[in-house]
Amino acid sequence: MKTVRMPLPGVSLGCDYNPEQWSPDVWREDAALMRQAGVGLVAVNIFGWSNLEPSPGEYRFDDLDEVIELMHANGIKINLGTGTSSPPPWLTTQHPEVLPVAADGTVRFPGGRQAWCPSSPVFRKRALDLVERVARRYGEHPAIALWHVSNELGCHNALCYCETSAEGFRTWLRGRYGKIETLNEAWGTSFWSQRYGAWAEIQPPRLALSLRNPAQLVDFQRFSSENLLDYYRAETAILRAHSTVPVTTNFMVTAHIRNLDYWSWAPEMDVVANDHYLDHRLGEPVPELSFAADLTRGLAGGRPWMLMEQAAGAVNWQPHNLTKAPGEMIRNSLTHVARGADSICFFQWRASAQGAEKFHSAMLPHAGTDTVAWREVLKLSETLGRIGEVAGSEVESDVALLFSWESWWSAEGEARPSQAVTYLDQVHASHRALRANGVTVDVIAPGTDLTKYKLVVVPGLYMISDADAQAITDYVAAGGKLLVTFFSGIVDERDRIRLGGYPGAFRDVLGVVAEEFGPLLPGAEVDLSDGTTGTLWTERLRTTTATALATYENGPMTGLPAITRNAYGKGTAWYVATKTDMSDLLKEAAGATGEKNDQLEVVRRKNGDRGYLFVINHSPDPVELPAAGHDLVTDQPVTGVLRVEGGGVAVVREEAS
Repeated sequence: MKTVRMPLPGVSLGCDYNPEQWSPDVWREDAALMRQAGVGLVAVNIFGWSNLEPSPGEYRFDDLDEVIELMHANGIKINLGTGTSSPPPWLTTQHPEVLPVAADGTVRFPGGRQAWCPSSPVFRKRALDLVERVARRYGEHPAIALWHVSNELGCHNALCYCETSAEGFRTWLRGRYGKIETLNEAWGTSFWSQRYGAWAEIQPPRLALSLRNPAQLVDFQRFSSENLLDYYRAETAILRAHSTVPVTTNFMVTAHIRNLDYWSWAPEMDVVANDHYLDHRLGEPVPELSFAADLTRGLAGGRPWMLMEQAAGAVNWQPHNLTKAPGEMIRNSLTHVARGADSICFFQWRASAQGAEKFHSAMLPHAGTDTVAWREVLKLSETLGRIGEVAGSEVESDVALLFSWESWWSAEGEARPSQAVTYLDQVHASHRALRANGVTVDVIAPGTDLTKYKLVVVPGLYMISDADAQAITDYVAAGGKLLVTFFSGIVDERDRIRLGGYPGAFRDVLGVVAEEFGPLLPGAEVDLSDGTTGTLWTERLRTTTATALATYENGPMTGLPAITRNAYGKGTAWYVATKTDMSDLLKEAAGATGEKNDQLEVVRRKNGDRGYLFVINHSPDPVELPAAGHDLVTDQPVTGVLRVEGGGVAVVREEAS
């Protein structure tokens, strides 16, 4: 397994810092306050291009030199950005061809950020020239603890439809398929007279008058993800030529960003880093935070990872930007730590006075240090210092949930049985039910070795290859337990329907065949024989070898199975053919004990024989759990019963059993 190269020991506290927005007098004040707050890692030069290169070929490093030396003198390590995330105005003025083009064929102009096409050779040359200068100047500086390539790659510009991207797409397709006939077969171009006679005829899937080719759409997503990954590799190669410091970039494992397949990106990182912000558009955002942390740990191969960005309070880009209540910052942060993070960082240090993010919260708010927010920062810093010994330990879990960006892309195509059915809805529902039952989940990729897990959950995995499906079947045959939800196993990696009935790749292991989907209108419900209700989806399902655990009591599929269980080989497989509360079923399948509590998180990390019990209480009421050891947060012994007050947290170094 690849060694994780964390930038600092312990559980470190860090932040983004944008000194170009402030005067040198403020820099010195900030350095002193950072020391007071226990900040050990500062990300700088994230958006520094126009300051470092104010005109073509004219480089000015004086300000960055001073900031780095100031941080170094104060014992603060640097997470040094390459500065390439957004081009300066002179570049887009002289070379408008670097600007990205949207799916409707219109150019997206500068004025925001990431106004560049990932396929542009002009942008790449200019950006890599800057990286070379930065790497050569600071590559051996003792303050540099981490390299930060660009910033949130693909957040806004992952999909570009310009002519340069079109040629890049064609080149990628030639590499993938070899022959045009092979592409025609993979894309099913006999439909609607789409058969291609030459590579030059292929375009990116720009907006059309009708539905577009779904296989082409998925391949364009694959190309775009790999294209940006190639750009990351180009910057990284320069950095590694001048420095031995670890290199990473910040992922966006979150509910609203989906354009990059991070399973292919993660092996390229010296340490996996993620940006995560509570999304109040979800209604209850905390369970999604836990899922995102588990998925980030999955990307890190179960090893420790970094939270590169989170908000101290409110963000500025949601319809309603809610601030955090006292104690919420610590609960959020320790949820990430419980699920594998060994570094907790914020965007940003000092709240901006100007610009598009001037209403985004920061560790040091507009109102200064005599504030609740600042006191929360100090309290978090103290807490992270007390629990520093958990660093390097790994999360314990024997339940897995399969997650696929390719399935996300394909399942939410333009033409599907129900626009109300979304991939993340099923994924989040499964994870939320397990979390509420106190079950810690490893979120892993299809094709991952499953032998260590007692239960594997497969929610809405619409697209899966034959090999990955067979691995799941073999796991059950060998004695594993599997739970699959609807709209899974439907197509292969070419987005071709698996004929013979749904759920396609999983028919045999589940012991069922569905001949027809029966989506429900939003708001409609059907009663199930087990006393629960189903929404959004039903199927004309029959059992072959499975047993029906619940049937529909009304609606279009009255009397047919809704939930089934099948003995397959030495194992057991469940199928859930409607959207329903799966808490009891997943509790049984996972062998969980205890009362359901969706406001409580109980997670264990372990390092050799040393175990750490994390308890995060999101409710206003106290909870008590059996535990013995020493609570690192309160520095108090725990003898048999751990009491965690409402809104409180605990990290117990457990006694050896």
